[in-house]
Amino acid sequence: MANFVHLHNHSEYSLLDGLSKIPEMVKRAKELNMKALAITDHGNMYGTITFYKTCQALGIKPIIGCEIYISKRSRHDKEAGVDNDSNHLILLAKNNTGYKNLIKIISIANLEGYYYRPRTDIELLRQFSNGLICLSACVNGYISDPLIQNQEETAVKRAEVLYKIFGEGNFYLELQKHINVEDQDILNEKLIALSKKMGLPLVATNDNHYIYNTDAEAQEILLCIQTQTALNTPNRKLSMISSPDFYMKSQEEMKGLFIQTQTALENTSRIADMCNVEISLGKWIMPIFDVPNNKTPQEFMKNKVEEGLKNRYKEITREIRERAEYELSIILKKGYETYILIVADFVNWAKNHGITVGPGRGSNAGSIVSYALGISDIDPLFFKLPFERFLNPMRPSPPDIDLDFADNRRDEVIEYVTQKYGRDKVAQIITFGTMEARGSVRDTGRALGMPYAVCDRIAKMIPPGWQGHAMTIEKALEQSTDLKTVYATEPDAKKLLDLATRLEGVVRHASMHAAGVVIADRPLTEYTPLQRETNGEKIVTQYDMYTVGEDGVGLLKIDLLGLRNLAIIEEALRFIKENQVINIDLSQASFDDKKTFELLSSGETTGIFQLESSGMRRYIKELKPTSIFDLQAMVALYRPGPMANIPEFVKRKHSASHIKYPDPRLKEILKESYGVITFQDDVLLTAIKVAGYSWLETDKLRKAIGKKIPSEMKKQHDKFVQGCVAGGMKKDNAQNLWNLFEPFAGYGFNKAHAAGYATIAFRTAYLKAHFPVEFMTALLTAESRGTTGPTKNEKIAQAVAECKRLKLTVLSPDVNKSASDFTIEDKKNIRFGLSAIKNVGEAAINSILTARRTGLFKSLVDFYDRVDPGPVNKKTVESLIKAGAMDSFGNRANLLISYPEIAENAHRKRKQAQVGQSSLFGDSLGMDNLKRTVSNVDDFSSNEKLAFEKEFLGLYLTSHPQLDNLLSLKSVISHEIDLLTEEKEGTRVKIGGIIETTKRIFTKSGNEMAFSTVGDEKGLSVECVIFPRIYERHKNLLIKDSVVIIEGKLDTKNDKPTVIAEKISTKNHFSS
Repeated sequence: MANFVHLHNHSEYSLLDGLSKIPEMVKRAKELNMKALAITDHGNMYGTITFYKTCQALGIKPIIGCEIYISKRSRHDKEAGVDNDSNHLILLAKNNTGYKNLIKIISIANLEGYYYRPRTDIELLRQFSNGLICLSACVNGYISDPLIQNQEETAVKRAEVLYKIFGEGNFYLELQKHINVEDQDILNEKLIALSKKMGLPLVATNDNHYIYNTDAEAQEILLCIQTQTALNTPNRKLSMISSPDFYMKSQEEMKGLFIQTQTALENTSRIADMCNVEISLGKWIMPIFDVPNNKTPQEFMKNKVEEGLKNRYKEITREIRERAEYELSIILKKGYETYILIVADFVNWAKNHGITVGPGRGSNAGSIVSYALGISDIDPLFFKLPFERFLNPMRPSPPDIDLDFADNRRDEVIEYVTQKYGRDKVAQIITFGTMEARGSVRDTGRALGMPYAVCDRIAKMIPPGWQGHAMTIEKALEQSTDLKTVYATEPDAKKLLDLATRLEGVVRHASMHAAGVVIADRPLTEYTPLQRETNGEKIVTQYDMYTVGEDGVGLLKIDLLGLRNLAIIEEALRFIKENQVINIDLSQASFDDKKTFELLSSGETTGIFQLESSGMRRYIKELKPTSIFDLQAMVALYRPGPMANIPEFVKRKHSASHIKYPDPRLKEILKESYGVITFQDDVLLTAIKVAGYSWLETDKLRKAIGKKIPSEMKKQHDKFVQGCVAGGMKKDNAQNLWNLFEPFAGYGFNKAHAAGYATIAFRTAYLKAHFPVEFMTALLTAESRGTTGPTKNEKIAQAVAECKRLKLTVLSPDVNKSASDFTIEDKKNIRFGLSAIKNVGEAAINSILTARRTGLFKSLVDFYDRVDPGPVNKKTVESLIKAGAMDSFGNRANLLISYPEIAENAHRKRKQAQVGQSSLFGDSLGMDNLKRTVSNVDDFSSNEKLAFEKEFLGLYLTSHPQLDNLLSLKSVISHEIDLLTEEKEGTRVKIGGIIETTKRIFTKSGNEMAFSTVGDEKGLSVECVIFPRIYERHKNLLIKDSVVIIEGKLDTKNDKPTVIAEKISTKNHFSS
């Protein structure tokens, strides 16, 4: 028997239920000499385009399908305990009509039928059955389930319905033979009998979830991760290990299993022959843009560019005119005018509606057309930005236009685009998270039942990846001697790493891409299946950014990013307008502003975009920037690799005698960066200038350097050196010049992007320098909105500390004066917002602010009488009292004692009012008794109030209980907490701070150890790990709110640095 075809295959996109990566899966089908292969993931089509392209590349016919969930009633029925369960069917696309119908079925199942899983129903199958083949699926199939339950009549009725829907030759009863699958053999007998009874054809499949039989254990681990269980968890709901044969069997193996039903095997080939889907890929599909006055898009663009140039420049010089005409000639020749007009339209809509738009992002900022149309605020002539980096005549693919918007208003822009082009034509893009090296080790360890500390220790031996490139376990075993030793000497560790390697890179979950939006000319379901975001209502494509755009089905894809700093700018401009009645146009702010550069030179850059980190502060202080070009260079250089050039850049900035150029021909290119290769563009322009590259060739050079592929780097190295020599340079000099490129491998920053980011940095610094109270209020507001938990508290604490440095008063929250967010009071003070108080929600704040419109609250009684007791509950009131927001009503101790009775009185009055009753003496008698009861209670101490601030505001606002002691540590410690992020792994440090929390645990051997969080007076904190030996010696010092000095080594293996403690002392024992 030849040409058996696997028609039931789950890839990694059957999330945490399939181990098969598509390239390996298709490659295996090729090795097994199969002419075709199907993809049938659970309820989705995520992998369709990748699968299609991979099959085509390897000469395998791709069969596009899905294992759908079909509800037992209607897809609209979602009754708990009734509609939780569903059956399966396999759908395969015969042709392009079937493919599009499959897209529609999957989309509707996700958008309308989702209940635990995306469910379709018979009605939907009737509507979109054309061009589809249906198989009855596994033991949980729509036909199989009633057969197993001995409900033959139901099975027959269902089979009749499906036969009528799909038609003769398009509905098959599916036979499978997996060992130890309960009811499988009995089911097969019943399916064969049903086939004879109804004349329905049979088809043989293997329910493939992994590629090789050796992957069975790894698949089981995957299922454990999905169900958050371990292999040793009793009675796991989902398990396949007892039937370890869900792999891609050979034709011979399948023949051996189905020797008595030969026709069922042959039908796989017949079905494959019937399936001939051809998906159009790589052709750009442009939305329809309505051009006014019956003009062509070309005419409209030319007019808009001319109009924009007049607005941007006082005088249109010959240079400006020639640059604009050159760019337009390329844009129009390439047919990109509609694309750019669409972008210009929504960018200018945003600006006209007060939404702050970034000055420029990516290479698009290098276009004078974009500058004229208002897409960018970056003058490419001023910044000397090459247009060809954005779009050169030889580039075969369209350019990317990425845009930044204020993060709190990005959704408004997407809504505008959605309304303009149609809800069925606009969606956000899905993205997939994969199991990376460290994560796969930890997940696998948990599934194996290993102690977390063990797998965490091994995971931390895996070095971090580098920008855009994930570390793999295989690479880690080459690079880390510790990991290699553990692998060779510890059997459990070897098993863990071997299994984790099989899981590494497998798709773990789907989520919504942070920026990507697609716009189509027709309903999106003509091109891509849709679904809702995980735990949300926004609609996203099921094809990701790599398969939905130009390299896939061809939809227009634009990245709209939300940037917190733009929200800060927007809020600051609003506060300036309200507080000082001044309208600021930042596009008119001079790049020569002395006050701005004085602030930057001081290194006090809290809140300044890209310049906040301790390392950047140090360098910016040394540099003392005097131009926007200095900022542009620093933004580009401050990243791994190029960072090594910063000291040289600073030296040349302050001493012209040190400025030199790698080649005299590069002076014009490197003039603004004092001869230091700074930007990715410098590398490309150098290759053009001295090695004879064309722009098309530089694109290959850029990709080789960006991806850091050794073979490609070698090719480019040889080509570059040869080109330099041919241009008259000595070979040694050419080699030295190439060596200057190497720090940019993977980290080079686009010059236009750096110009855009430097401009945002300048604008935030300008606002802080000239309008400090408005800027800091905006910063506090943005930080309180943007994050949650410890990160939020830390960010707000840093901002409050900066306010104190700037001698700006931050007032405590007050129910009579605070708004929801931070506000400016008396032109010069900042009032804490109610939303920053723990346990005070939006509904409670709305109730308080609504009640306050009729007048200020006179007392706690008055407050309770006027607010809605639903959202403003006892927990909310207690939090307001403890946070100091009700200090105007009396001392906090009195208020905490009295508020339950006041609340009860207010409740009683409301009930009486509802039934038309009133008390004979009103409520005065009860309240008089209450006043006598609580009037003599002493208030809390200052330290107790500070503890409340820390608990309910997340920081010490008015003071710090250990401020003097913390400041006295400065002369003893080696590092401030904020400097730890700049240090390398293993650096010896001595830090000091107050113990905020301590978590004690017992090791596997029964010894006690601890994790302590140590904080400073600025609100910053670091975790310290205290192992058993050190803990036993110093545990008496680990008292909450005490000040300690901790010496040890820095561990930078996780996202945030931690200190491995070696010695702990108190303030009184500095010399110990």
